[in-house]
Amino acid sequence: MILRTDKMKTGTRQSGLTLIEQTVVVACIAILVVLGLPAGRAFVKSFESQGSTRAMISAALASARAIAAKEQHYAGIRFQQKYQQDGKGCQYIVFIVHDFDKTGLANGFRAVEGIEPIRLPETVGAMEVVGSDNDIDDDDEVTDKTTFSVIFSPSGKLVIHEVRVRNRDGKYQPSNPLESQDDIFNSPGNIENHNIGMFIQDDYADRGLGAEPSRNSFIIYDRDTFEKVDKDKRYDDYLEDLASQEIYINPYTGTMIEK
Repeated sequence: MILRTDKMKTGTRQSGLTLIEQTVVVACIAILVVLGLPAGRAFVKSFESQGSTRAMISAALASARAIAAKEQHYAGIRFQQKYQQDGKGCQYIVFIVHDFDKTGLANGFRAVEGIEPIRLPETVGAMEVVGSDNDIDDDDEVTDKTTFSVIFSPSGKLVIHEVRVRNRDGKYQPSNPLESQDDIFNSPGNIENHNIGMFIQDDYADRGLGAEPSRNSFIIYDRDTFEKVDKDKRYDDYLEDLASQEIYINPYTGTMIEK
């Protein structure tokens, strides 16, 4: 009797990828992950920076209103870059309060004592809204537009008030440490030569730092993108779009409202 062995064969058919194919797939995934990391990190960093910046500003505005009510003086926040000779200092939020007795100025403000300035994320900054007829094409104009104040009255209402920030010793352009030991606002000389102070006070209009009205709106911008744009085209190529995202401050609650 002849046995039919073809029905007895039980060999199974395997399907899937060979070792070489698996290696190629893994390599492709690794390449895609590596290529996607910079863009992904940039996106997350941008999102976190924007979100954290808004949260910090919102908290600072609420604190400034509370300071104005407590001190029964005009008080607010000051946006300003920390002074560095290369002009690349980070931007900070400084709490300021009106003080005629110490500054000797009717519109004089000084830093609130006991409250440290708050540093904004390195890649993000706040700026006054810039129009096409007032473009930013040099360092002094950048300083001018990124240095501004938001002021509240003793009743907690947002107001437009003339602001001139000075050191707590009331000295005009102090030339040495004996004239002012203010560790927040001081002269370029005291900051550079004696490491006293973080920000240049409003006695240097030629540097874009002089008396000016407080603001009720601003924009948040990406500093890296801003620096890469040609100076003569910063408004047309970048800031014009941001103007449509202007952030206003509710005059009664001090909260931020997007346009």
